[in-house]
Amino acid sequence: MVENSVQRHLAAILAADVVGYSRLMGVDEDGTLTVVRNLRAEVIETRIAEHQGRLFKSMGDGFLAEFPSVVKAVACAVALQKDMAAQNAELPEDRAIQLRIGVNLGDVIAEDGDVFGEGVNVAARIEGLAPAGGIAVTGMVHDNVGSRLDLSFEDMGEQQLKNIAQPVRVYRLGAPSGTSVRPTAVERIKPSIAVLPFTNMSGDPGQQYISDGITEDIITELARFRGLSVVARHASFHFANRGESHIEVARELGVAYVVEGSLRKLGDRIRITAQLVDARTGNHVWADRYDRDAQDIFAIQDLVVAAIVTMLEGRMYAAEAAKARAKPTTSWSAYDCLLQGRDLCDHQRDAEAVPLLERAIAVDPHFALAHAWLAIALTMSNVILLDDDQMAKAESASKQALELDANDATSHWARALYYLWTGDHDRSRFHFDRALTLNPADIQIKGDYANWQRASGRPADALATIDAAIGLGPFVPDWFAAVRGLTLFDLARYTDAVEALESVPVQRSSGFLYLAAARAQLGDLTGASEVIAKVKLVKPDLSLRNVIQVLHYARPEAQQHLMDALRKAGLPEQYVSPLRAS
Repeated sequence: MVENSVQRHLAAILAADVVGYSRLMGVDEDGTLTVVRNLRAEVIETRIAEHQGRLFKSMGDGFLAEFPSVVKAVACAVALQKDMAAQNAELPEDRAIQLRIGVNLGDVIAEDGDVFGEGVNVAARIEGLAPAGGIAVTGMVHDNVGSRLDLSFEDMGEQQLKNIAQPVRVYRLGAPSGTSVRPTAVERIKPSIAVLPFTNMSGDPGQQYISDGITEDIITELARFRGLSVVARHASFHFANRGESHIEVARELGVAYVVEGSLRKLGDRIRITAQLVDARTGNHVWADRYDRDAQDIFAIQDLVVAAIVTMLEGRMYAAEAAKARAKPTTSWSAYDCLLQGRDLCDHQRDAEAVPLLERAIAVDPHFALAHAWLAIALTMSNVILLDDDQMAKAESASKQALELDANDATSHWARALYYLWTGDHDRSRFHFDRALTLNPADIQIKGDYANWQRASGRPADALATIDAAIGLGPFVPDWFAAVRGLTLFDLARYTDAVEALESVPVQRSSGFLYLAAARAQLGDLTGASEVIAKVKLVKPDLSLRNVIQVLHYARPEAQQHLMDALRKAGLPEQYVSPLRAS
């Protein structure tokens, strides 16, 4: 007879996870994995063993441990947070690894080395109520610890936890009694904030690009302040229409504050509401409503940014916020054209964006962002067309953007793209570095930086960069999958390359060429020739000779790899006109 391995018992459960794990992975996947792995082996497992605990479950971003008493569990939690603070003192601020910890005393089920049950579930739920670098405990833990540890607790009241029938009283662990409160690691570093997508209240889905564009611009302006840590646009947009609470959003993104708002445009009038929420408490720190002419959109953005900065950084003043950026334009018409053009570029409809961006510049010739996006649209729509006049316009537009605003990240990105697709890898790298220094939160720049890594002979690094970006959520531009497909081809992962490239709704000509090349390498010559035929509808004189002028590689063997595959796909060495052939 097989002995039943299921046992019920009372246990103290410690649940912990890494704050902002997705963000850290997006910044440096390999580095984050290494640091977390070392912390688990050298700090976490050691402390748990010292307090007679047992680590029974370990995930990438967290762990669960069981202890024979609540005193040992809480003492271990305190020791872990002290260790983490010491470890973080030697790390750059944006690479600091922080834990949230929850401790519960409850009935659990042990089976085959695993532990589960409501006692575990409650610990995991209250862990999310702890501040970054802090500890939350249930009422039973608080009552059992009593005065046996030199600690103070803050009563958070009864909390209704997800999938837990009865409310649970929760306490937040403070500093040891009789001592001054020492700020946690998160309080010593700059305030972290996420701007959620503003809700389009206009009743017209066609106005969504305005709400999204204004949200993105507020993110960009907040990112200019080195006193703030701002979550990238595409990580924030992951939460569009999902309905999570502020606490849930903040926990997943690893931030202390959340900005949300709405926009309604009626004719020439625009109404924007915005509010800043302390996600740790759910309290509203600031809220306001603005009813203005649409022409005043940038004045509204300035007021929103200044209010947030002033609230979070006492040493800053609203005047400093106002002068942190040059006014991009005073024209609503120019700005509206920019937003529409930018949205088209996000979906690889670059040629359609060009007239809109040219219209924005015609309205306001000093609009640096419009010049930058025009350069991007012209460059990307002419990668294969090889229209010298259009590429000259792209070069001129990117140059003009930098002359108007040399400290604008998008202007440097536009210049980097131009150099990338004209084969000047060194100058391209310079402008990519400058763009990412000016706005490290811009995920689109990182996406194209992956393209630079790929063309410069570092396809493995490029794949890591683009996968980290795509992993931030569904609100990434369509062309990210194309960059991934190009990179997979360079790595000779042809099946994966075909899958990635075929997933792109609207493909640029360069993507079609790599799709043909990947199919040819898989032996699908019919499929490859069909793709080549599609590209030739756009550029009838396409040949290997002119492809080599734009699809540049720093390494000759990488260049030859592509050329051999395109030759196999049926692309001729050079174009011969039908008239000449006859």
